[in-house]
Amino acid sequence: MNYAELKTYDVANGPGIRVSLFVSGCTHACKGCFNEEAWDFNYGKPYTDEVIDQIIDTMSFGAYRGITFLGGEPLDPKNQSEVLKTAKRVKEVYPDKDIWLFTGYLYEDLTGKMAKECPDLEEI
Repeated sequence: MNYAELKTYDVANGPGIRVSLFVSGCTHACKGCFNEEAWDFNYGKPYTDEVIDQIIDTMSFGAYRGITFLGGEPLDPKNQSEVLKTAKRVKEVYPDKDIWLFTGYLYEDLTGKMAKECPDLEEI
């Protein structure tokens, strides 16, 4: 997975002070999208364990309320495993911090055929 941007101090994408991870890659191509450059799965930088460590370190300051995943499309099948890996790590280290995720999928998509084809989706 690549990521388009990592905001380490964000107050616009959920309640309180948060880390916001903008993943790369989206096939929705929504009209009026504010982040079209992130549609490309190769856009941005490689998402590595070091980036996850940076997220965890940043969130260590008590004022942080949580993390937000957006993009691109965090629930695209190509992004799900890394999103899940990060969410699990956040909850392991900070069980009281919240996790928000913005997606372009409909609930029916996520609970229907896609849920059967994507093993990480239910856990996310």
